[in-house]
Amino acid sequence: MNEAEIAANSTILRGVVGSTVHGTNVEGTDDRDEMGVCIEPPEYVIGNRTFEQHIKRDRAEGVRSEPGDLDLTIYSLRKWVRLALKGNPSVLLLLYTPQLVVNTNLGQELRDLAPEFASKRSADSFLGFIRQQKERLMGERGQLRVNRPELVERYGFDTKYAGHILRLAYQGVEYLSTGKITLPMPGLQRQNVLDVRNGKWSLEKTLTKSGELIQEIEDLKETSPLPGQPNEIVIEKWMVGAYFRGWARLYIPWELPGQNYPRFYGVDWAKDVDYTTW
Repeated sequence: MNEAEIAANSTILRGVVGSTVHGTNVEGTDDRDEMGVCIEPPEYVIGNRTFEQHIKRDRAEGVRSEPGDLDLTIYSLRKWVRLALKGNPSVLLLLYTPQLVVNTNLGQELRDLAPEFASKRSADSFLGFIRQQKERLMGERGQLRVNRPELVERYGFDTKYAGHILRLAYQGVEYLSTGKITLPMPGLQRQNVLDVRNGKWSLEKTLTKSGELIQEIEDLKETSPLPGQPNEIVIEKWMVGAYFRGWARLYIPWELPGQNYPRFYGVDWAKDVDYTTW
C-alpha cells in the first residue's frame, strides 16, 4: 500500500485551511489549501514501515501553484497530534475550519478535543512562525523569499506574504486569549489583512501593526488564561482508542454479522474492541 492509498482509504478528517477559510482570499489569485488526518495501518505504527504524511499537488514539486490548484496534505494521526500539541498554527486550523471535505465520527471526536490542545505552549509556535516569515520577507534569514514578483513590482513587496504575517499575528493573540481561532476571521481583522494583500497598507504599516501584535503574544505567554500545557493524557487516551477503532473498521468483515471474526495482529476484535462507538 503506497502513501496515496493510505491517505485515500483511512482519512478521518479533511478540510479547507487556506485563505478561503480565513476570508482573506483575493478572487482569481489563490489556490485551494486542504489538510487532513488519517489512521495509518498497524504495520506503519507498530511494524517496520513508516508513514507521516502524503502530499498531493496539482502542480509538480517546486512549481508555483496557480489559482484554483489543489494543495493537499494528509498527516498521520500521530504526526498531526504531535504538531498540534506544540501549538502549530497551521495544523490547529483543522480543528476550527467550517469548510469540511471529510468528517467521520472519529474526525468529529478529534475536533471536539480542541479545548484539550489549547495551552500557553502555542505562544512560542505562533511567534516562531511569524518571526521566521517576517525575516524571510525582509531578507534577514537566508535569501529574500519572494514567490510573487508581480506583487513586488506593483506594490514594492510581496503583499500576500505580508498578509499572512499579519493574519498569524491576529490569530496568535486570539488563540492565546480564548483558546479558539475564529474562521473566517472577524470583520475588522479580515479587512486589514485584505487591505495589506491589495496594497492599501504600506510595508511599514504592516510591520508596525504585526510588531504590536507580537508584543501582545509575548505578554500572553504569562497572562493568558490557557493552561500551561495541553491535556496530553486525555488526547493520548483518545488516540489509542481511535487507532484500534480505525483498524477494526479496516480489518473486520462487517458484512458478515454474527460470524466468528478472525484475529488480526494478536487482537480478538470481536471481544477486545468496542466498535459500537464509531
